Amino acid sequence: MAPKSIASGSLSPAISPSFLALSLLLSLSAVSSAHDYSDALHKCILFFEGQRSGKLPPNQRLRWRRDSALHDGSSTGVDLTGGYYDAGDNVKFGFPMAFTTTLLSWSVIDFERSLIEENEEGNAVRAVRWGTDYLLKATAVPGTVFVQVGDPHSDHNCWERPEDMDTLRTVYRVDREHPGSDVAGETAAALAAASIVFRSRDPPYSRLLLDRAVRVFEFADKYRGAYSTSLSRAVCPFYCDVNGYQDELLWGAAWLHKATMRREYREYIVKNEVILRAGDTINEFGWDNKHAGINVLIAKEVLMGKADDLRSFKFNADGFICSLLPGITHAQVQYSPGGLIFKAGGSNMQHVTSLSFLLLAYSNYLSHANHDVPCGEISASPGLLKQLAKRQVDYILGDNPLKMSYMVGYGSRYPQRIHHRASSLPSVQAHPAHIGCKAGSRYYLSPSPNPNLLVGAVVGGPNVSDAFPDSRPFFQESEPTTYINAPLVGLLAYFSAHP
Repeated sequence: MAPKSIASGSLSPAISPSFLALSLLLSLSAVSSAHDYSDALHKCILFFEGQRSGKLPPNQRLRWRRDSALHDGSSTGVDLTGGYYDAGDNVKFGFPMAFTTTLLSWSVIDFERSLIEENEEGNAVRAVRWGTDYLLKATAVPGTVFVQVGDPHSDHNCWERPEDMDTLRTVYRVDREHPGSDVAGETAAALAAASIVFRSRDPPYSRLLLDRAVRVFEFADKYRGAYSTSLSRAVCPFYCDVNGYQDELLWGAAWLHKATMRREYREYIVKNEVILRAGDTINEFGWDNKHAGINVLIAKEVLMGKADDLRSFKFNADGFICSLLPGITHAQVQYSPGGLIFKAGGSNMQHVTSLSFLLLAYSNYLSHANHDVPCGEISASPGLLKQLAKRQVDYILGDNPLKMSYMVGYGSRYPQRIHHRASSLPSVQAHPAHIGCKAGSRYYLSPSPNPNLLVGAVVGGPNVSDAFPDSRPFFQESEPTTYINAPLVGLLAYFSAHP
């Protein structure tokens, strides 16, 4: 029997738990408020300026931030200034920074026209370049990737502004004797993806990025191992590689193939698909697990009729989509009563934005190929996938049981006490005197709202019951991260142009 088709806004009349769950989620979306996606997009990108480390440029728009960490790398004789602080602390973690850069680049690549229409293309590209300029510094020494600046234990023992910090700025690296294929593979992916962004905008810079991506990937593949084995105390439990390094090697190869169209990378993917476990955990996507992203990225080539020998990746991508449909399977994905995708482990919005980005990207690939996704008794249309992604975005912006936006500065009600050092402490302009390590504790524990508005920051979000404690100590719910916002840039760009 042919599967029933579910198009945007319509459902088969068959009554089953699957259809009832989908009906509930889509009905929630149907009564959503009208959101200003353009305003949210502007703020989403602006957030990255609040996360900048190093010497700030004259066109810095978040003016309460100042220069910080101007001597990073000096202890080892390299310049590691710049880059992004990953979240609410003052450490520069290379693994999530590289993933952030990859997803920012993918947002620009897939939704460039929408960004141009919303006059945000320049800001988005500058956000990418702030990341890649740093990644080029971190990969300047052959056979080495500098993967972190800052002792996380020292940093997390203090509540200091980045402009004041006097904690240890220890530099951590992976090399031939201490491999890190995961972080190096992700860095190669970021550089390759960004080379596409700059291909027509700045050809010499694009070539530099691509050449470096090739070199870093060769290093990652030749000297295999997990960076959390080489640097366990420095990176665990903060950004410990739980999933293994195999997915990052496939991910890096996939982006290098997309950037170069060289046959060697396609052959690498075909040869290593099983060895590097491309079919594992296909419904996961984030800084540690690239499987769903790999399959969606490669499936585009299959849908375009260019890679029939990679058809298994489309099969995996379809399986990923089916795993997200409410009522079809609850093995890994669940929804809160208010309709939010929820995965255990903290900072849930990282899953919401990353998975929704893939829903939207894949829906576009399917639309161009005139395909649906078969999921058991039903067939999910590209329109349905877009509607599910939009439902998640609308939840973030205020269509939720608490009627609050989880993006700082968007809407009339949003988090006031986010877990973020720079936002919660008085700015240098307001309080020029140094605020020491423990002197900041009273601001951390204060019930008062943060004095500096980190516009566009999306926090970790509510729990599985849609409850949210607007309190700094509840960091899993109240801390923003760059890798929450990066995929949201693409989502908001699309829905700004296609409300």
